[in-house]
Amino acid sequence: MHKIDFIDSHTGGEPTRVITGGFPDLGTGTLAERRARFRDEYDHWRRAVAREPRGSDTMVGALLLPPENRQACTGVIYFNNVGYLGMCGHGTIGVVRTLQQLGRIQLGRHLLETPVGELYVEVHSDGRVAIENVESYRYATGVVLDVPGHGQVCGDVAWGGNWFFISHDRPCELTLTHQRELTAYTEAIRAALVEAQVTGADGAEIDHIEITGPALPGDDADARNFVLCPGMAYDRSPCGTGTSAKMACMAAAGSLAPGQVWRQAGILGSVFEGQYRRGVRGVLPRITGTAFVTAQGQLLIDENDPLTWGIDAT
Repeated sequence: MHKIDFIDSHTGGEPTRVITGGFPDLGTGTLAERRARFRDEYDHWRRAVAREPRGSDTMVGALLLPPENRQACTGVIYFNNVGYLGMCGHGTIGVVRTLQQLGRIQLGRHLLETPVGELYVEVHSDGRVAIENVESYRYATGVVLDVPGHGQVCGDVAWGGNWFFISHDRPCELTLTHQRELTAYTEAIRAALVEAQVTGADGAEIDHIEITGPALPGDDADARNFVLCPGMAYDRSPCGTGTSAKMACMAAAGSLAPGQVWRQAGILGSVFEGQYRRGVRGVLPRITGTAFVTAQGQLLIDENDPLTWGIDAT
């Protein structure tokens, strides 16, 4: 019986499961190299943590690892029910809140290592966490797709730590009551991207679809979004990397100035606050949100259980 120590949290409604102990040793090297070792040799452990019956389609896992840079508070590899993420905004806020819960960090600014680069985070006295995300940029604009059942959909391709297709075209109001319709719509867009061979830089798969619209009455925000994640579940939070990618598009279009505060609500109405500094290629986003710890315990991995390595829905 293997035992994996974990702490669960949610950021704006989106869960994060931080693995704090009991995981197989991934050895040394860069986080990108250790992520590759994770994927190639221990992927069944990812499935056991993130998939049912222990996890869910919405669960994002975060494996804490010793950082290469001794000035960093931790290294972290993000994963979900279908694979691995370069970066995760809501997950980073959850990781920081978890490190604070464990007493490993205090208020103030800290360095964090991810497979796509180092970033700074800041813990505020009111419980909010700010992340200074990796440089984000608009890669393509005015991309038109023929989406079966929905006609033409226009949007931008942008990097915010993950690859996004971002569109203002929407079939309905961005409310939770329409989540099934919005999920089907964004799944169709993702399929159309594959059919049209639209990719990010160097042929990278665009695995996040973001639909944006105006804030709704009662939102303490400037806009609202709906984001389809790689596992085909919708993001309950406003999506940190999606907010970064959206700000990169707004900056490129001249509709958001450096330092200007922009508040984005997600499908639940929870809000991320964003602003940016200019970067070399795009923008350097700062995303602020709040996470809450919800559980702490051990996952039990019994190799005699035929479903111990997760349910495969494919």
